[in-house]
Amino acid sequence: MSKYFNVLVLFFVSVISLTAQVSTPNDWYYGNPGEGYNGISMRKAYNDFLKDKKTKTVVVAVIDSGIDIEHEDLAANIWVNPGEIPGNHIDDDKNGYVDDIHGWNFIGGPNGQNVGPDTYEATRVYGALKYKYENASPANLSKEQKSEYEKYLKAKETVTKEIEKAKKTLEKLDNVESKVMNALNTLQNKMGDKAFNQANLDSIDASGSQELVMAKTLAQEYLEREGIQSMADVKATIKDELAEDRKTFQNKLDYAYNPDFDPRKTIVKDNYNDATEKHYGNNDVEGPDPLHGTHVGGIIGAVRDNEIGMDGVATNVKLMSVRAVPDGDERDKDVANAIRYAVDNGASVINMSFGKGFGTHKQLVDEAVKYAASKDVLLIHAAGNSGQNNDVTDNFPNSKFEKKSGFLCKKQKFAKNWIEVGALNSKGGEDAAAPFSNYGQTRVDLFSPGMQIYSTMPNNAYAQLQGTSMAAPVVAGVAAVIRSVYPSLTAEQVKEAILKSVTPMTQSVKMPGSKTDMVSFSKLSVTGGTVNLNQALQYASKMKGKKKIKDINA
Repeated sequence: MSKYFNVLVLFFVSVISLTAQVSTPNDWYYGNPGEGYNGISMRKAYNDFLKDKKTKTVVVAVIDSGIDIEHEDLAANIWVNPGEIPGNHIDDDKNGYVDDIHGWNFIGGPNGQNVGPDTYEATRVYGALKYKYENASPANLSKEQKSEYEKYLKAKETVTKEIEKAKKTLEKLDNVESKVMNALNTLQNKMGDKAFNQANLDSIDASGSQELVMAKTLAQEYLEREGIQSMADVKATIKDELAEDRKTFQNKLDYAYNPDFDPRKTIVKDNYNDATEKHYGNNDVEGPDPLHGTHVGGIIGAVRDNEIGMDGVATNVKLMSVRAVPDGDERDKDVANAIRYAVDNGASVINMSFGKGFGTHKQLVDEAVKYAASKDVLLIHAAGNSGQNNDVTDNFPNSKFEKKSGFLCKKQKFAKNWIEVGALNSKGGEDAAAPFSNYGQTRVDLFSPGMQIYSTMPNNAYAQLQGTSMAAPVVAGVAAVIRSVYPSLTAEQVKEAILKSVTPMTQSVKMPGSKTDMVSFSKLSVTGGTVNLNQALQYASKMKGKKKIKDINA
């Protein structure tokens, strides 16, 4: 969705008055907490603690939409499978995946095709149960059927509501475009033959006219963009962005919430109901749209100190691209296999910037998480962007293992190799927690920078994005640094070092998902704090490693 969509919509329904936005520095989270922004002490860690430290290469798997492996700021840090010979169409390392040079794609087909759009999990649940329960009478259902029926009703409600929301948004977009263009035309008439520059924009008196205020603000914002030289350029760019927004919401109707849409049958061609099936997909680790994964990968491991773009959190890191997330909800079978693939091929940290409100095959993912734990692999997961309390409402996947029945299985068990991450705003005060971030005093471990995060984009581009999707890879990068410096520390020890060294936050903040309710930041997560790379390294330095590896800095 375009940067200004919500602002535009809200303006024209008179919900807010528009004011010029203050840009945030691209490197805002590099600094120390209390220095103007909620930084992670990354710059201090590299300038002081890490200055003379030897490091071991760490492989971080990015389970995502795909990564642009040729990006100028990523290519040098992309994982290369040492056991595979490129392009010979032979499974040289006998791992079951042919030519998996840089990772694997679990949502691709044997003929090289890839899943782009896919449905949401709610849609799949609704579609699978619709014909069974559409005309069902609750009074005639068994206990087991009633549980399934309730799941059907929840999925139906979600799908119905989101379809209606998408339709209304499309209507609103048409209205927005019309009013924006009228406002910009009014501004253009006011400017006359004057050149399109900041000085001439400032000279326009917009007092008393909301339309002109909006037009000036938009023009000023777009004026800062590369390639914008005239009002015609502004209007053309806005039209293009709104067209992308229309496409986004039309895709929700055509694909995401369409129970009759199933690209998997014709593309992946696996037996989706066979949980034991692992060797499917292809080796295209970029996919049709690697935007999300490329941005995530850059946060973790963009090449440092090369005077290009930005610096990733981790150094001496290799990024393994494991594609399992389409434009829609990931499927549990793919997630489970992606985790196992990453573990078996040398990843010691796995970033998972995805999630959904329904989990249909949770046990599959749970078993993969347990497998990762058995191989000492740390999992970092984004808490979600619904502004919800994860203690109350599940976000999948999660660290809570599906509870088994029986006398000996009464105690709920959680994954010890899992860190759940909420999103932190750049500034402190009451807006410190990102307004969209999920939270939870028992289910979210800590918060991490997740708003206006500058990172790599496909085709050697860079941009700011936001979400817990951006917060998780910051923590994954921190974990990679610790494992790089102290390889004898176990995954649980690395988790401990990160959680025990947070920057505590005790101020009252706006509760995510609410514009008015206030809460102590300390109540939003297990630790009540935010990730701090320098402090995590200090904590790790005092820990005695449990793995039979000699610390390289000993």
